[in-house]
Amino acid sequence: MPLGLIALAIGAFGIGLTEFVIMGLLPEVAADFGVTEATAGWLISGYALSVVVGALGLTAATTRLPRKPVLLGLVVLFILGNALTAVAPDYSVAMAGRIVAALCHGAFFGIGSVVAADLVAPEKKARAIAIMFTGLTAANVLGVPFGTFLGQQFGWRATFWVISGIGVLAFAGIAVLVTAPRDTGAQVSLRHELRAFRSGQVWLSLIVTALAFGGMFGAFTYIAYTLTGVSGFDAGAVPWLLVLFGAGLVIGNWVGGRLADGAIDRTLLLFIGALLVVLVLFGLLAWSQPATIAILVVMGAFGFGTVPGLQSRIMRYAGRAPTLASGANIGAFNVGNALGAWAGGLGISAGLGYTSPIWIGAAITASALVVMVIAAVTARRPVTTASGTLRTVAA
Repeated sequence: MPLGLIALAIGAFGIGLTEFVIMGLLPEVAADFGVTEATAGWLISGYALSVVVGALGLTAATTRLPRKPVLLGLVVLFILGNALTAVAPDYSVAMAGRIVAALCHGAFFGIGSVVAADLVAPEKKARAIAIMFTGLTAANVLGVPFGTFLGQQFGWRATFWVISGIGVLAFAGIAVLVTAPRDTGAQVSLRHELRAFRSGQVWLSLIVTALAFGGMFGAFTYIAYTLTGVSGFDAGAVPWLLVLFGAGLVIGNWVGGRLADGAIDRTLLLFIGALLVVLVLFGLLAWSQPATIAILVVMGAFGFGTVPGLQSRIMRYAGRAPTLASGANIGAFNVGNALGAWAGGLGISAGLGYTSPIWIGAAITASALVVMVIAAVTARRPVTTASGTLRTVAA
């Protein structure tokens, strides 16, 4: 395994920690700035929206630049954003810091996926992407609980200083360990990258990404309410139950990456279909604590197990113009997050109870499965990739 993949995973760990740790620190942040928790919650929403902007805007703006220096520049942006959040004298400056840090998120994962795939043999591309995304899953399992504990003990700003330090470590690792991609000498224009979006399979992949993640996050966003209000767990047990969910993310990411290298479409159909079954069972059995514990693990596994395949699939159909399409797919993940959270919230607001987000998530996942079936069937026909070549790709 190339050591450069470890450096990319460290960067992914820091970015994942930045995105998710704020959820456990909102009470402290709200109290420090004298704002309501709802207002503090915009530090999460503002971050997610900025990820989409950065995934498209920064990736497009850097298409002609060598990828390794771009990655290093994105990590610098990440460090500055988190340091600004840590020293913020008021809420508006903290929001600015969150936005700055978020801008690098989509571009880092988009460009990083291309670089990770380039570090290994063609038949191991999905596994290489999975290794990089292991940093993101580890952030959920280990980083978020530790970061929340650190913030509660030493102040929430201490957590963001530690995250900035992780960024410095990632910068050093990428600078030393990530080798220049094999196509460094090629000049790639934005027009060339936009050619990827001529492929119908690229668009189908983006839709599947948004819907598949929208389904999982429709159920997950309000999971604390489900666990306490339906399953009957104490509030103090929720963080540890989420660790189980995070463990599922790690397992699914690893297994999904290995399976996707053999057959991307079959793997995605399997995982999305399994996620749909799991969500239906969760909706029916949320009252049972033993069932809920088991379901949290497999929901994380099947939900995040799609990531290596989805990222690898869009890069395959983008052909020789994978960078912008890869970044767009990261944006699609975040669109899915926002879609799931919004739709699940509608169910609760309508008075349908705390299992309603699960059923709404299942419905969104079912739509993802339908689109994935269409994508897999049409992929068996001759298609034109962004490089202009005709080929038939088996599922």
